[in-house]
Amino acid sequence: MWDAFREGSAIHSIEREDGYLDSCDAIAYLRPPGKWTKTEHAALRLARGRVLDVGCGAGRHTLALQARGLEVLGIDASPLAVKTARARGLKRARVMRIEEASARLGRFDTILMGGNNFGLFGSFAKARRLLRRFQGMTAAGARIIVESNDVYATKNPVHLEYQRRNRARGRMSGQIRFRVRYNQYATGYYDYLMVSPAEMREIAAGTGWHVARVLPSKGSTYFAVLEKDGADGN
Repeated sequence: MWDAFREGSAIHSIEREDGYLDSCDAIAYLRPPGKWTKTEHAALRLARGRVLDVGCGAGRHTLALQARGLEVLGIDASPLAVKTARARGLKRARVMRIEEASARLGRFDTILMGGNNFGLFGSFAKARRLLRRFQGMTAAGARIIVESNDVYATKNPVHLEYQRRNRARGRMSGQIRFRVRYNQYATGYYDYLMVSPAEMREIAAGTGWHVARVLPSKGSTYFAVLEKDGADGN
């Protein structure tokens, strides 16, 4: 992200554990609101009050909310992502993994996990554990705005075989293990969780949250809004 910010492009590879390779340009993480999808705009309009952006990256969403006058805090595990967000004007950003987020950060009205960042939950059990923790970090009537990818919306035989392999190992179909490579650098392998709306509802059940709505989308990527149990969902 830092190189994309400075140079306008940074092509990197995503290497799944089965050897499948994909590539993308990190400039996408700096995409301004004028290039967002209608669904993305609709999701961000639902943010209110004090906002925690989990996995804020280069601040693409957080900066837009800040410009609206909302009090926002961005956290990201990557020091260079946080450096980029700050250089772009984000006032409050901290280097922090999702597992480290706690009530010590204060109380929030909205938790934002855009950019497919529902994946940061990693697994079914971890997602439920962290959702319960988010209960203690949020005000009454709080909401979590998340983006995920319905992995079942594919006919690619390579992806379908990987899903079958996951299920055979007792993992969720969309519990993807991969690493990111950029020039001479590479992360370690880690789990990233992509779920269908039905699976998201199953994960949320009993955690103090429920899926209040799924925003319409043309592709497999979608936004959903989780409300605290007992909230009116408005």
